[in-house]
Amino acid sequence: MKVNIDETAGFCWGVVRTVNKAEETISDNKDKKIYVLGDIIHNPKEIQRLAKKGLETISVGDLSNIDSKNSKVIIRAHGEPPSTFEKADEFGLNIIDATCPIVTALQQRVKRIHSKGYQIVIYGKPNHPEVIGIRGGIKDDCIIITNVEEALQKVDFSLKTALFSQTTMEKTMYFQIRESIESKVKSFIDGGELKDNFKFKNTLCKQVWGRDEKVLDFARSNDLIIFVAGRNSSNGKSLFKHMKTIHQNMYYIEDSKELNPLWFENINSVGISGATSTPQWYMDEVKEKIEERFL
Repeated sequence: MKVNIDETAGFCWGVVRTVNKAEETISDNKDKKIYVLGDIIHNPKEIQRLAKKGLETISVGDLSNIDSKNSKVIIRAHGEPPSTFEKADEFGLNIIDATCPIVTALQQRVKRIHSKGYQIVIYGKPNHPEVIGIRGGIKDDCIIITNVEEALQKVDFSLKTALFSQTTMEKTMYFQIRESIESKVKSFIDGGELKDNFKFKNTLCKQVWGRDEKVLDFARSNDLIIFVAGRNSSNGKSLFKHMKTIHQNMYYIEDSKELNPLWFENINSVGISGATSTPQWYMDEVKEKIEERFL
């Protein structure tokens, strides 16, 4: 049995940037406490690794209890709403902003279009930290949807409308939502110029949706797929669902302890893939466990 690791899997550059900033901050400030607001990424193994180095995960409610002179607080890749930065400033905290630049650009674009009077529709998970950050920038004056049905129920098609997406959502559904909203908005316009009544921007991360075809090719080339990702990873869930459309012999695991001997019976090749929040070192570890136990 051959065990292969998907070369396209692993950290996207935004996550690499955030993790590197965290490690540099810890290394350069050994006399200070280093905190991160919320899980730095949606992968418990990487969170545990960084915690051993000295990174402590906190919530916004903890900011008032931090010693501002002897600490630094990292903003993770998902970003934060303006209110978080305001609180940090109020308490005199030293902030290291590691928000992914793609997320920052999305926040700024939504705010700019909102200021022009557009109804803002966001395809994303309402309580995902990235979406909370986007919502905060426009004081929650937006509609959050996760599918076409919700779009048809919640959007006021008589208004000028702009559609955006959380960066890690599913591409196929995003474009289906675009089609359903655009046609409805235009149907309510009685003459005049149509092009400015609906705005659409593909705000999905290219490194995320660009993997769609690559993961299918990888799935086709292996008898069994072990998909390694945090249970809370939006990108992980999306990629797994996408791969499942062409390959049924797949299993989603967060920990190598979940590996089941029955999965590997009469298997010639095993493919290990993961999300953009899955560390390479842990996929390597899963490979080692498979080779130790099932070869």
